[in-house]
Amino acid sequence: MSKMVLEIPDELTEALRIPPQEQSSRLCRELAIRLYEKGLLSLGKARELAGMGVWEFYTLLGEEGIVRNYDVEELESDLETLESLG
Repeated sequence: MSKMVLEIPDELTEALRIPPQEQSSRLCRELAIRLYEKGLLSLGKARELAGMGVWEFYTLLGEEGIVRNYDVEELESDLETLESLG
């Protein structure tokens, strides 16, 4: 498995209006939101990058005004799940 490391110069991290102890997790969340919004990451992978649970990530998307991409395949899967529960 490969791992990508993003290097951000000190002068940029110092310019962030985010407390230093929150920078890494906050930047991961911000990146996850934008990649999901642009369709570059699926909901599950964006949520994974953000390090959040499903409902927590849904809430974050709502707070950010990001419309959830919900296609026919997801609808069919949700309907199958509902039928198996009922």
